[in-house]
Amino acid sequence: MKLRHICFLLPWALGIYTAQAQNALFNDAKPLRIIVPFAAGGPIDQSVRILAQALHNQLGTIVVDNRPGAGGNLGMAILARAQPDGRTIGVATTATQAINPWLFEQLPFDPVKDFSPITLMVKVPNVVVMNTARAKALGVHSLADLFQYGSSHPNALNYGSASNGSAGHLSAEMLKTEGHFSATHIPFNGGALAQLALLSGQVDFTVDNLASASANLKTGQLLALAVTSPQRSNFLPDTPTVSQTLKNFEIQTWWGLSAPALTPSATIEQLHGAVVQTLLDPSVRQKFDLLMSPVATSTSEEFSQLIKSELKKYQAVVKNSGAKVD
Repeated sequence: MKLRHICFLLPWALGIYTAQAQNALFNDAKPLRIIVPFAAGGPIDQSVRILAQALHNQLGTIVVDNRPGAGGNLGMAILARAQPDGRTIGVATTATQAINPWLFEQLPFDPVKDFSPITLMVKVPNVVVMNTARAKALGVHSLADLFQYGSSHPNALNYGSASNGSAGHLSAEMLKTEGHFSATHIPFNGGALAQLALLSGQVDFTVDNLASASANLKTGQLLALAVTSPQRSNFLPDTPTVSQTLKNFEIQTWWGLSAPALTPSATIEQLHGAVVQTLLDPSVRQKFDLLMSPVATSTSEEFSQLIKSELKKYQAVVKNSGAKVD
């Protein structure tokens, strides 16, 4: 074979070799592990399990590893210390990457430096909800009504949240500050208990993520007063946004996938391609929609920038709320 032919074929051959080498990363017997830093059963866990099942054909065996504790910090610390070989990835969330760094005095990881973002998975609005019967008794039919009642009846209202410093707590504190009304915070040990307290009338309102509140909104037990996204949600088209009452108000819950820092860029690219292709599959999107957790993909760099911007945003929100966790 002539030299020019060899030179012509060499890049092509190297390309095949590189692709085969990358594919081989996920084609042997060792499974891919996805760390979920929260307990099984919630919307984040459910969405990851849907993704893992759909990714099986592309990436082989996938193990969902729930590592709850310390508001998600335990699972993220495990991810930060994992080998950066693409075999262990995890779920990065609003709480773990943007809120906890300002909420906890000591964090066992750096939310930016210790991770290599892969892609955003979901961006879902929070929703201001009341027990329907309680709202009727108080004459509250809208967000403006809630503000009016809270300002004219000082310390009469209370609200529940999953914990001190949770997204629901911080969202409600922002509402109080910008809506100029008073309400007492009652933290619970998890979102499920806060919702039970709302359903039983122990608390007057909560600011929950739409995915968690969806089941009781469908039954009519809860009344949605407003969503915290800039636009109305496709799942609640008749529910106004908070920003229609409070200009520029926005808080959304998001989660996506990250790998440990120093994971090779080629591996990140391969994971990104497989995950995004799967998330955009109509059957997968439909399953996410049933959870009221709409798919929202991104590039790796876009997800990185979102984490940085949200980290900066919540610094002020946490400081203004006075929330701290020892």
